[in-house]
Amino acid sequence: MKVRKLVDSFNYAINGILDTLRTQRNMKIHFAATVFVLIACLFFDISKIEFLVLAITISMVIAAEIINTAIESVVDLTANYYHPLAKTAKNAAAGAVLVTAVNAIVVGYIIFWDKFTSATFIVLGKIRRSEPYTIFIAIVLVIIITIIVKAYFGEGTPLKGGMPSGHSALSFSLATAIALITEEPICIILSYLMAIITAQSRVDSEVHSIWEVIIGAIFGTLLTLLIFKLFEP
Repeated sequence: MKVRKLVDSFNYAINGILDTLRTQRNMKIHFAATVFVLIACLFFDISKIEFLVLAITISMVIAAEIINTAIESVVDLTANYYHPLAKTAKNAAAGAVLVTAVNAIVVGYIIFWDKFTSATFIVLGKIRRSEPYTIFIAIVLVIIITIIVKAYFGEGTPLKGGMPSGHSALSFSLATAIALITEEPICIILSYLMAIITAQSRVDSEVHSIWEVIIGAIFGTLLTLLIFKLFEP
């Protein structure tokens, strides 16, 4: 009987994680980032201490998101009307998630930044010396191929909806092109910030799902990198 109760406790806990993953967009983003980080650990020389720090950081972010979801659910259950304390509770829980997420970004930057070898910067240097017309070629190809992919999936229209997000693909293509031809960090940061805002606006307006935007961003970035690599002198 005690063993059965223990097994049930584990099942309830796992169901809580799965329910949060199914219903919360941010949790899906956290899990996608976790998969990306774990794959990156396979390609870089990560020490045991660094992996331990990453594991704790990832666990903190996921746990904070689960607690945030629990608090939001309880508040919605007990208060079906606006109340300033309910707003405070929800904002505080969301703030806790934000703190852990920012901490995760800082930890990831500290651990992975120095893992890039000098070969990476040599490749980027060569790409930066590419002719400016490569940007125009990259943008045109991203637009054309995006429309072709949209037609293949048969969803939405060439300019609205469907997989992948054309606005997301184009904005991240431009941001990547700018990052490859300039050495100014502020320009690179602002370019990607505008790309993220563009992608987020497509989700907020319910034109695209979060996955269509993410796929569009990855599609535009990788295709631009490939084009610059093919056209480098």
